[in-house]
This record gives sequence, structure tokens and C-alpha cells, in this order.
Amino acid sequence: MSDPLADAAEAALAGRLVVLPTDTVYGIGTRPDDPAATARLFEAKGRPRELALPVLVASREQAEQIAVFDERARRLAGRFWPGALSLVLPRTERSRSWALGEETSTIAVRMPHHPLALALLARTGPLAVTSANRSGEPTPSTCEELQRIFGDAVAVYLCAPEPLVGAPSTVVDLTGPELRVLREGALREVELRAALESAQPQTGSG
Repeated sequence: MSDPLADAAEAALAGRLVVLPTDTVYGIGTRPDDPAATARLFEAKGRPRELALPVLVASREQAEQIAVFDERARRLAGRFWPGALSLVLPRTERSRSWALGEETSTIAVRMPHHPLALALLARTGPLAVTSANRSGEPTPSTCEELQRIFGDAVAVYLCAPEPLVGAPSTVVDLTGPELRVLREGALREVELRAALESAQPQTGSG
């Protein structure tokens, strides 16, 4: 009997496209280190390359292999991961050559809060995953709608039992001296700043 999770992992690692549920919306993704695979993802979505592909991970350990974490990133990840927070950080040596879009010095990473997504990522390692929609259109909440849109372009559809209705992740740029919110989604900027400020008194102690 077919195991959808195993099938999805095998397809993603082979550079094919998979649809998976996350805690925000359905995502469509593939392995991030194969230029042909990420090109396939850009093409399926009709996504312009100036919009770099984000990467999902199963753990902060996975994230730190591909992105350079400073104290702010560790604090935000510790507070809000797994969850709807994407962190834009400098790339590490491992991810420097990944063809995720025109921007080559930074990478957006997130650990989703969904058991199926985490189970898949635990098997595959990091995956380039973006919202499962045609670029500029709403993201469908069911696999049936997604199958109508993407058809055979997607190798495996991992489906949640209920429709997914969630806000997109909040995207934060931490590559400069100041936290910069690029997109406010499920988390509000005030929550992020409060999490960082709560650490400030400790940094001066000693």
C-alpha cells in the first residue's frame, strides 16, 4: 500500500514538486539545492525570480546549517518556532549556491507548525516551499482545488483532512542592524519587538 509521506519525500528529493499542508496555507515545494527543481517551482507558480523562494525546515538545527543566526534570530525562533514566522538571514556556505531567486546573499527560513509538514521535512531536510497558488492569486484551501490548478505538474499531493484556512507567515529581515518587517501576517510586529526587548536587560548584566 502506498505511503503518501514516503512518496512525497521521494518525489521532493528527486527534484519533483510536492504539495504539503502547513500551519498557514498549503505550500508547493521541492529540494532547494537542485537548480532544475527550483526552476520547475518558479515555472509552475508563474513566480517572478525577484521573489526568492523561502525554505522550510524541521528544526532550528536544520535552519542553522543554511542560515546565519545571530542572537535576535535565535530569540525569535525560540519564541515563535514552530510557527508563522519567516526569518530572512544571511546564507551559510551550504546554501550559498542554491538557485532560490535573484537574491543570492540571503535566505528566508521557517519551521512550520504542522505535523505532516514536519514529518516530511524530517525525512527530506530543508525544502524550498512557497504558497501553493498561481503567483498573485489566492491560495486554495483544499487539495481538490490545488489539483485543478497544478494537475500533473505536482508529483505528490499531501492532503490535510480539513480545509486549511490560515494567515500567511510574518516575514522579518534580520540582515541589518534593525528588525525590518517585510510582510506582516499571522504575527504582529509589536509581538516580535516585545520578544526582542524582553531580552535587552539580560544583555547588559554581568
